Amino acid sequence: MGQGQADVALAALKECSRNGDWLCLKNLHLVITWLPLLEKELNALRPKPGFRLWLTAEVHPRFPLILLQTSLKITYEAPPGLKKNLLRTYESWTPEQISKGGVLSRAQSLFCLAWFHAVCQERRNYIPQGWTKFYEFSLSDLRAGYEILDRLFEGGKAFEWEFIHGLFECAIYGGRIDNPSDLRILRSYLEQFFSARLLSSSAGQRKSRGGVRGFPPQITLPNSCSILDYRSVIENLPEDDRPAFFGLPANIERSSQRIVSAQVISQLRVLSCSVAAGSKFDRELWSNGLSPILNLWKKLNQGSALLHQKVTPPAEDQGSPVKSFITLEEFNAIELVQSIHQSLAALSKVIRGTQLLTPQVERLATALLNQECPLTWQQDWEGPEEPMQYLRAVVARALAIKAWVERAGRQALLSDTLDLSELFHPDTFLNALRQETCIAAFPGRWVVLWIVGGLQLEGCSFDGAHLSENQHDSPSVSAVPPCYMAWVPQVCLCYINECVNRAGAIVVRS
Repeated sequence: MGQGQADVALAALKECSRNGDWLCLKNLHLVITWLPLLEKELNALRPKPGFRLWLTAEVHPRFPLILLQTSLKITYEAPPGLKKNLLRTYESWTPEQISKGGVLSRAQSLFCLAWFHAVCQERRNYIPQGWTKFYEFSLSDLRAGYEILDRLFEGGKAFEWEFIHGLFECAIYGGRIDNPSDLRILRSYLEQFFSARLLSSSAGQRKSRGGVRGFPPQITLPNSCSILDYRSVIENLPEDDRPAFFGLPANIERSSQRIVSAQVISQLRVLSCSVAAGSKFDRELWSNGLSPILNLWKKLNQGSALLHQKVTPPAEDQGSPVKSFITLEEFNAIELVQSIHQSLAALSKVIRGTQLLTPQVERLATALLNQECPLTWQQDWEGPEEPMQYLRAVVARALAIKAWVERAGRQALLSDTLDLSELFHPDTFLNALRQETCIAAFPGRWVVLWIVGGLQLEGCSFDGAHLSENQHDSPSVSAVPPCYMAWVPQVCLCYINECVNRAGAIVVRS
């Protein structure tokens, strides 16, 4: 379908209906607006018993539901994996398409195209680390890429790889991408797989440091135009994809498995919840479903004064930006803890029958029964989405901020290591620290340095000395040396540079 085939399709439909023949209409997702007319024609048909109508389409959100419900549906999902993807591509190509003209570079370029297409499609299994979202790379993109390569190799003209990069990035594959980060990945793949250096006799075997990033070590481009040689290379690939094939870190599988597991667990939780869980009050159901959360909250606050501590709103002038932040953070933490306690206490009273059910309590119970963090809690602090994890995080931070307040009272807050994960708003603390540093540094032209440690990079390396034991093709986690950071006046810049050069440190200037 598409390209003005609607009238031809209706004529064929009527003819096959009269004769009892079979008819197949392909790619209906390309003519969504025409499908209501097809439904009308189907309702008006009086076909012979042997008539069968086959419809094929890709997933589309606007596909008519009535047409789906009146059809017998068969879903085909291609088997996952880079190897299966490459085999499907070479099964769709004929030997004549590969050996056309007997040009070796053309046959090798088609293999690069098949590999590039497979990598783009299979990288979707690692969302959001691979691509940020699901992109519908399809066979039409592969066909368009083949046509471009086929035409560019005609006539023996000088091949312009930049032309390939531009068309693939702007018109074909890149036309589906709307994220700048994903577009940089696509551009990197194009430069990697469509290069004259990659098609030389040795460049396709292994990448060297600082050299061309080509295929994995087990891939060697055949010096042949025979399709059988290229299929043989594909057959020797492992059945399971390796992260190095995509340029991803070695531990990316764990991240992908965590995401899939979280989705499955979320679906199971929804299935385990009663349909009437939040729409109708059931004391027994609510008691069984909410008791773990209420008991956890009681356990977390045993021996703590957070629930009964009285605090007043902090004054505007605290004399120090950092001290003002700590005071405000403590006030907000206690307010959040006591607000959660009031809502859970009201819920507990409703379950015990000592308080009437209100819309606020009903919304709270509905969210908790569905294993969702209530919106009223998230408005105060955007934390974990799972309720029990949220409660643990709130109490842990509220207790930790009390230690910050005590250290700030002794003027010892900035003299020791600080764990920013103990704060509700670490970004606000960094702004307060910057303000205090600038106020202290500017009048006396002091130089204030502070050290950031414990940083790690995932999926890349800081330098060769800090790589993990994984192979260089797919680094996992790389440790970053302690970074000396400073906010200083411009007049002190030369002095800082001299100190840094002597210490071999890293300075981040703001």
